[in-house]
Amino acid sequence: MTRRVVVTGISILSPMGLEIEQFFQNLGAYKNSVRRMDEWDKFKGMHTRLAAPIVGFEKPEHLGRKETRSMGRVAILSVYATELALRDAGLWGEAELKNGRTGVAYGSSSGSIDAILDFYSMLATNITRDVTSSTYLKMMAHTCAVNISVLLKLTGRLVPTGTACTSGSLAIGNAYELIRHGTQEIMIAGGAEELSPTQVVVFDTLYATSTMNDAPELTPKPYDKGRDGLVIGEGAGTLILEEYEHAKARGAKIYAEIIGFSTNTDGTHITQPNMKTMAIAIRDAITSSGVPASEIGYVSGHGTATTQGDVAETLATREIFGRAVPISSLKSYIGHTLGACGAIESITAIEMMNRDWYHPTLNLQNIDPACGDLDYIKGEGRKMQNAYVINNNFAFGGINTSLVFKRM
Repeated sequence: MTRRVVVTGISILSPMGLEIEQFFQNLGAYKNSVRRMDEWDKFKGMHTRLAAPIVGFEKPEHLGRKETRSMGRVAILSVYATELALRDAGLWGEAELKNGRTGVAYGSSSGSIDAILDFYSMLATNITRDVTSSTYLKMMAHTCAVNISVLLKLTGRLVPTGTACTSGSLAIGNAYELIRHGTQEIMIAGGAEELSPTQVVVFDTLYATSTMNDAPELTPKPYDKGRDGLVIGEGAGTLILEEYEHAKARGAKIYAEIIGFSTNTDGTHITQPNMKTMAIAIRDAITSSGVPASEIGYVSGHGTATTQGDVAETLATREIFGRAVPISSLKSYIGHTLGACGAIESITAIEMMNRDWYHPTLNLQNIDPACGDLDYIKGEGRKMQNAYVINNNFAFGGINTSLVFKRM
């Protein structure tokens, strides 16, 4: 027998704010958070100078040296986002978190770059001075999940997801399945990413970054015929998932129910998306939800503003929905937050469903005719009442995820 899974706590740390209300106020202002990174002028051969960093975030004072000595910035972001989400859920400090029935599913593209550089310095200088007992703990791929688990003294399941742009959404899906099948009662799920020029140059070498360096407010422009590439952002998003009866028994606030999830892989190319397998992931998530595609009123698109990605994603979406379903991309506001995007975009989709308001894709002027025939929300936000929304994410390696949320 499968169980129902609901979302009882949320938090977002982003370039547009460090709490939900501020985040939505900025969504309604229709201005992105992209800026020119003048400090990157020193990198010869890198074409873009654009990014969307979090401004004003410092390590919380109550997290002392002892608690954070194993954390780089990405882990600190994930830990603090988790604290905020647990407080929102009314579970912060609760003893039951330590009973083995609460777990963590959390991911990022990588650990902290500064720690990786400390290891590199050893190879470059033959001196181990910069390598300490905590260096690996900061750089390891599962640094977010482990630091959350240890700080909270959890003894349940630990599921690290290091699947680039699907790290956050795959974490949510894995957490959903663990609760649904009775393995865990509560799961902390999400993703985080710290901003580094090394991550930016990955896409720059593929000629996939925007080079509108003197007009950061006009880029990225997902789904637009005149788009010139993506912009990398920074952030963290945490959702608290809980078995429905457990949440109801303690009188928890419920944001949404997760009713569908699917993930698969293309098996064709590491960086080039495959429309057919994207469509299968979307179809299977909808099928698992038990709700017909006609009932889903909004698609939170991956929308990176790369030609291949935008076209493949929207053609797959059109194939499965068979109609011009409303769609928009949050990345037009905060850039591509990589390992965090699946969590941040899922939270945003849930909140828009509850607020009956959906953000547009910024900078979308001329829809690319190669993209699927969809109802692209542009210009201003749209008021809609929907009972179901879907969030789709796609990553290097051909990793596809789709999540269906139900209004409660």
